[in-house]
Amino acid sequence: MKLQSTQIAAGQTKLQQLVHSITEAIAKGELKAGDPLPSVNQLSSESGFSRDTVFKAYNILKQRSIVESAPTKGYFVANESYRVFVLLDDFSAFKEQLYQALRQNLPESYSVDLLFHHYNRDVFAQLIESSLGRYSMYVVMNIDHQSMDPILHKIDANKLLLLDMGKPDNDKVNYLLQDFGESVVKCLEEGVGRLSKYKELVLIYSEKDTPHPVEVVPAIQSFCKKHSIQFSRVSRFNPSQLESGQAYFVIRDADLVEVIKSCRANQLELGKQVGIISYNDTPMKQIVGGGITVISTNFEEMGQEVATFVQHKHKVGKVLSTSLILRDSL
Repeated sequence: MKLQSTQIAAGQTKLQQLVHSITEAIAKGELKAGDPLPSVNQLSSESGFSRDTVFKAYNILKQRSIVESAPTKGYFVANESYRVFVLLDDFSAFKEQLYQALRQNLPESYSVDLLFHHYNRDVFAQLIESSLGRYSMYVVMNIDHQSMDPILHKIDANKLLLLDMGKPDNDKVNYLLQDFGESVVKCLEEGVGRLSKYKELVLIYSEKDTPHPVEVVPAIQSFCKKHSIQFSRVSRFNPSQLESGQAYFVIRDADLVEVIKSCRANQLELGKQVGIISYNDTPMKQIVGGGITVISTNFEEMGQEVATFVQHKHKVGKVLSTSLILRDSL
């Protein structure tokens, strides 16, 4: 096993480098299930690493079920499996759709570790750092829409897929992203026939309460100006300001619930006296109140695309389509 042929991520310890080298060789097919590995003494002599470092590396790989050992056989590659690191922003119904589609489209030999960073930069960095050299592929929802977090450069670009939002800073980075500006305008234009019956479009959006990209604000504002619809933006929904003739554009499901509850409490008919557009589709939105109109990407399709990348490792750079799904709430 030639360690020199394996790309090492910058900033790793000698132990991490050795673990990374062996897992990379397995992921690339240079080592296959059942193949013998050098003895501790042999690998120490060939690599220049101490016997203690080699022994610790083998133990780590045994704990991860990547390497096995037997008294007369020494160390050898365990039964073939592929480990996929999936780091999402937070848990929600549409993220579950994405994950289920990913899992259903991967062979059983692929194991998927699902983690969440909740937009905490320290947690994000720690999870990425501790994952290095442990996985064959990495799928990461970035923590920022405007740029790619520098720590992601520690991951081999061929093994990394940037998901949902972020701005790749070079053409080597694979990505499946959403557009949060022009696509929103396009969707609103498709629903202008229904929206035009409302005198005001109210966007409930706070940069503090949601990481949703701020591009949505000027997008909706420009649409309203073009069609002479009054536009207003509020950080929180205020039930006392609810009145007939308003349409609400909601990002968070918590705000969606509050608007629906207030409509019922004030006996305002949803879809006629008050309209609602919600961001990101879920199975529940298909049935609540006769159905909630949504602007959404297809998260099942996103999961399928991720599975294809993970299995075939083909270069991918794609902005996923966003659609307007009209239902009774508008």
